[in-house]
Amino acid sequence: MNIHFIAIGGSAMHNLAIALSRKGANVTGSDDEIFEPSRTRLEKQGILPETIGWFADKINSNLDAVILGMHAREDNPELLKAKELNIPVFSYPEYLYEQSKDKKRIVIGGSHGKTTITSMLLHVMNALQIDVDYMVGAQLEGYDCMVRLSETAKVMILEGDEYLSSPIDRRPKLHLYHPDVAIISGIAWDHINVFPSFENYVDQFDIFCSLIQKNGTLIYNTEDEEVNKLGLKYASSINTVPYATPEYDVTDSGTLLKFEGKAYPLQIFGGHNLQNLMGAMYLAKEIGVDPHDFFTAVQSFTGAGKRLQKVVETKNFTMFKDFAHSPSKLKATTKAVKEQYNNRTVVACMELHTFSSLKKEFLPHYKDAMQMADHAIVYYSPEVVHHKKLEPISKELVSEGFGGNVVVMNETAEVLQFIRAQNWDNSVLLMMSSGNFDGIDYDALGKEIVDGL
Repeated sequence: MNIHFIAIGGSAMHNLAIALSRKGANVTGSDDEIFEPSRTRLEKQGILPETIGWFADKINSNLDAVILGMHAREDNPELLKAKELNIPVFSYPEYLYEQSKDKKRIVIGGSHGKTTITSMLLHVMNALQIDVDYMVGAQLEGYDCMVRLSETAKVMILEGDEYLSSPIDRRPKLHLYHPDVAIISGIAWDHINVFPSFENYVDQFDIFCSLIQKNGTLIYNTEDEEVNKLGLKYASSINTVPYATPEYDVTDSGTLLKFEGKAYPLQIFGGHNLQNLMGAMYLAKEIGVDPHDFFTAVQSFTGAGKRLQKVVETKNFTMFKDFAHSPSKLKATTKAVKEQYNNRTVVACMELHTFSSLKKEFLPHYKDAMQMADHAIVYYSPEVVHHKKLEPISKELVSEGFGGNVVVMNETAEVLQFIRAQNWDNSVLLMMSSGNFDGIDYDALGKEIVDGL
């Protein structure tokens, strides 16, 4: 197979390119910018483009397929040439479906929890030595590529993102996988630049459910109102499996989970994490894994990358970094940390960084999202707001959106000044962002705090 990638440097695209190259395909690609870690990974695999830019002469009739990344534009010269030569053009999710047509497809969907559930499931698959293919949307520790495509695996695990598939295919990615088994972990309005209303956003998950294969299964979180509605709606047409937060006790080292008369000590914590764990357990059950074997294997799971990931820890101080940025994620993450460290002072800092979070109309959705923290800081950069071509927002507007229980800051230096002024004895610092507060080195900051204790 000769396969060409338009926008090969993307975080998802370069993983698929590497996976196909490892499978034996002849992979080429182009991009107008390639950043780390994509550059080094592509170079190591021997498929890094020699020259940056778009080149129509790279497209010829010897190609079996062109895979088009979201970063490319509709008028891309390579795309136009591929259309002219009638070469099949696929989006990233379309090609993953092509590669998994003959496999049992497990698709993990939801506004939050996707990467965590996928990570838990893969951890157990590895521990029990079950052969699976996969695609994960985030970099996980211990993996050098987040896509695996093989001839041997009978199961494909897919993280089902609801964002658009490509510049010429405006369908959400999860609509293209046609799952045999699907899970929806939660629905909280996101990507508001694409889905103009909450109702429209919910519709995408409804369509996802309608695309589950005949005799397929939907695993759904009953504690989420919208997800529960979908579970009840589809109960008459497909198999449905409800799940919820299990019974558990907080321990010094994490959690003691109770299930069917047995107790399992876990290293993860927080009701939301345990809710995700139950979803992962039912997915594993669909692959043939006994619940007891699942919970035994998951005891060594410490968490997904950038999801409540410990930066540093001492006897009296712990620092976490987390990808949380949407209202539901902030609320769940802050609550989990306070529940686990209820005798400590919890300082939560979050950055408004995404298009949705910086939109004036969306700010009221953050009401009370950080109320469980003892001190809450919200940072945003007016320059980023301007760069995203959004209407300017004020500190007062942000504070009002969060319910007034936060301190709002515009300067990275101001955030650092606040952090450095705190007494961190018997405390927890939680840094939440899909960015890095415009330049904060979490590892260096954690070391600085520990050295000062």
